[in-house]
Amino acid sequence: MTASKRDELVEKALEIFYRGGFHATGMDKLVAETKISKTSMYKHFRSKEDLIVATLKLRDEQFRTQFFQRVSELADSPEGQLLAAFDALDEWFHDDNFKSCMFIKASSEYQDINHPIHVVAADHKRHLAGFFSGLAAKAGLRNPEDIGRQLLMLVEGAIVIAHLHGIDNAASDAKKTAEILIKAAS
Repeated sequence: MTASKRDELVEKALEIFYRGGFHATGMDKLVAETKISKTSMYKHFRSKEDLIVATLKLRDEQFRTQFFQRVSELADSPEGQLLAAFDALDEWFHDDNFKSCMFIKASSEYQDINHPIHVVAADHKRHLAGFFSGLAAKAGLRNPEDIGRQLLMLVEGAIVIAHLHGIDNAASDAKKTAEILIKAAS
């Protein structure tokens, strides 16, 4: 399998895992849906878990690129971008393909904090907290690390509520709370 075939496998596996979960998606299902043999899969990935790590890394790259770009399109100032993040979330929640957060799913299916899949999921969340902390620092807010972590908590809560309850205003409710946090840190 060439590098492009490997990339194609990772992209297809990402869709399948996102839709069906990690433990619930067996190798036979991956073979059937990707049309790539087990032998070919194992040429590039020693195990299904290695394939999951690759899909999570791809999802991390895709999500952060799209999310950060959308946030910068929605607002010019750092403070405005902190709030625009919740508008970007709202757009994601209303996408027909929204199936919650792949990283929340991964960390709940692989709960050992030292497991490579859990580590990739946790790193994704650390990057998001760092993004928020960086914007908070640029906005001149007090305790930007704390603000970044607190905003990430609001984001994660909104994702879970939107997924579990299908509440249309999960992102806007989280945004209202973010406004209070930001005002208090100004």
